[in-house]
Formats: sequence, C-alpha cells, structure tokens
Amino acid sequence: MSNTRRDFLRASMAAPFIPGAYANESGTIKVGVIGCGGRGEAAAQNAMRADSGVRIVAMADIRLDRMQEVRTLWRTKFPNQIEVKDDLMFTGFDAYKRVIEASDVVIIANAAKFHPMHAMAAVEAGRHVFVEKPHAIDPYGLKLLRAACAKARDKRLSLVSGLQSRYHPGYRETVQRVMDGAIGRIVSIQETWLRPPYVVRERLKGQPELDHQASNQYHFHWLSGDDVPQTLIHNLDRSRWVLGDQCPIQCQGMGGRSTLRAERYGNVFDHNAVVYDFPQGVRVYAYCRTIDNCYNENSSVITGTKGKCDLLKLKIEGEVNWTAAGPTSKNNAYDLEHVALFESIRHSKPVNNMSYMADSTQTGVMGQIACYTGKMVTWDQVLNSDYSYGPVPEEVKPGMEPPVKPGPGGVYPAAFIPGESVIL
Repeated sequence: MSNTRRDFLRASMAAPFIPGAYANESGTIKVGVIGCGGRGEAAAQNAMRADSGVRIVAMADIRLDRMQEVRTLWRTKFPNQIEVKDDLMFTGFDAYKRVIEASDVVIIANAAKFHPMHAMAAVEAGRHVFVEKPHAIDPYGLKLLRAACAKARDKRLSLVSGLQSRYHPGYRETVQRVMDGAIGRIVSIQETWLRPPYVVRERLKGQPELDHQASNQYHFHWLSGDDVPQTLIHNLDRSRWVLGDQCPIQCQGMGGRSTLRAERYGNVFDHNAVVYDFPQGVRVYAYCRTIDNCYNENSSVITGTKGKCDLLKLKIEGEVNWTAAGPTSKNNAYDLEHVALFESIRHSKPVNNMSYMADSTQTGVMGQIACYTGKMVTWDQVLNSDYSYGPVPEEVKPGMEPPVKPGPGGVYPAAFIPGESVIL
C-alpha cells in the first residue's frame, strides 16, 4: 500500500482492513453487546472481523431466545471469539448495566431511545463505546448524547458512531472532489430512501404489550424516533458532510400513515418528506417511505452550478466527468468503523465522532418533528428543548404500561396528527 493511500485512510479514521492486525499488541478485548437484533448481531461480527483479539463476552436483549439464536450463529462463524456464558446473557431494561460491568468495549444497538442513556452509563464506567444510529430520538436524548460524547472526550475514551458513510473510502474520495469544486457551488441536494417496511416482528403468543413493542421497536415512535432519524439519518449525514458539516437553519415537512395499519406496523408514519434550509441558500430535499409494492430507491444526489454528483454511485457529471475505479466502491464501511475503533484502543489514540454524530442526529430529529406537526421547526428550537417522546428512558420499567396502546382490531393510532399535534 502506498504512503498516500495509507495517509488517506488514517485521515479518515478507517485503517486498512487487515483482520487480526492488532490482536497481538495487547491481548484480548472483551466486548459486550446491548441489543441482539439485526444491527447488534451484525455489529458484533464487524467487530470480530476488525480485530481477532475481540472476544464477545456478554449480551443483553429483551428476549432470551433471540440472544441464544444469535450466539449460535456467531459460534458457527467465529468459534474462537465467542465466550458468552449462559450467566452473561441478560434480559430486561436494566440488563445493559450487567453488560457494561463485564466488558471493555460496549456495542449499543438496541432501541434508539436508550442509546444516549446507555452510552453515558458506559462512558461513566470507563468503557469504550460503539453506538448505532440514530444516537437519540428527541431533544431530551440529544442533550444526554452530547454530554456523553463530551465526557468520553474528557476521559480519553473512544466513542464511535454507526454512521458508517464517513468510513467509506469511495464516499470520502467523492465528497472531497465535490468539496474541492468539481460540481461548482452546491445549490441543492436530494436525499431519498424508499423501501418496504423494515424489520417487522409479529407479536408472540402471550407476550406482554411492553415486551412486544420493545421487540418490534422500529414501528413505535417512542422507541425508534420514526423513519426520518431512523432511516434518512445516513442520507442527512452525507448532506451535512458534503456541506462542510453545516447545520440546517430550519425545516418544514409533511408525513403520515397511508397504508401500514396492521398491528405489526405499530404507530409510525409510512411516508415522510422534509425540506431543509441550510446556510448560503442551499436546500436539502429529503424523502423516505416504507410501503410494500412500491418503487424503491436509496440515493444522495448533489446538484451544483457546474454539474451533479451521484454520491452512492461515486459518480460526477458536468464540467468534470469522473467515476471511482477499483475496489473502493465495495469497501465494507461497517467493518472499517470497527477497525478504527479497535485500532484507537490498541494504540491509545481515542476516536470521538461527536463532531458529526450529534448534529446529524439532531437534523433527523427536527425533520421528524416537522413531519409530525406540519410546522416550521428551527435548529435552535430543538437545541434548546427538553422534549421527550415519553416516558424518558430512565423511567422505562418492566411491567409498566406503554405510552401507546392498540385500538380496535389491534391497530395502533398514528403517532401524531399534522396540524393538530404540538411538540415544541
């Protein structure tokens, strides 16, 4: 590898992916996983691929059967890196505490409502943290998130974000070309993510209401934050990135639930559209939809005065025509973000992604509030608010009555009514 290439990857906090490269420098690293659904299961595998010295030692989830299935899967792929004993598999809303106690590094990938609280608890205990997106779902969580990031910085602990686009070498090269003027001055950006419903879980026989909602958390607004911060967060992070990490001034949006009315779809919106006003008159148009049998698309298209960039295709057209060549378009950014985390631990050079993770999360949160209310929402309104999609995470307890209840036929009422609901 050339020095130029090595310097480029180090600058991106994404070292070349060489499995086990740091495993012998200071022994094993004990990793605990909070949330063992799709992302938790995958993130642990990313960690084990990133560093063969990683040992998964503890797990937490609302369901024991899911942890057992995931542990079996991990053992088939990484037989020498799974050391989770039965007594280190914890259930319940306070299970995160036990995982933190048992680990050097904590992977947080459960319902996003709890991400700020769990990140803060891990940092206070002196643990390094990988936290999945979105990193908060409301203004209350955003304040705690910013405090956790600041504390990690002060304690020289690594805190890495699951906004993996920042670790993709192909995206990095394309973004740099755009920032260097390849398409002229940026005028507008269109961010689109249209797809079928995401991770739908049916109610188990006899499962309590709270446990069902926690297991099917993507479909309940008070746990997931809904689809703008949950899905469009990657797109919005890319927009902020290419705009020099500026924050939107304000936004307005529309959204609702047109189709997904069965019990399994909870109370979230199935379509959202947000228009953000950024400095220098730049507008970002952001759309997401989760409905079956519709046209699907995931794209980030940047329009400038001299051309256009299709970021996900690593392609620029206009006065400059360029398309990325070679394997950079296929690098696994999910692995690379974990390489960065474990390299930082091995070499005592902490990585802290606070500079973008909190602001990109807030961009998603304000967009969802705009869709929920139908009102113009400003950056400062969200920044200065303590609003929570109640209850606050500290008050979520086993056996409590959830804030959302099913109506006739098991169908949940929509989370909010635009034009009637007031949040900020």
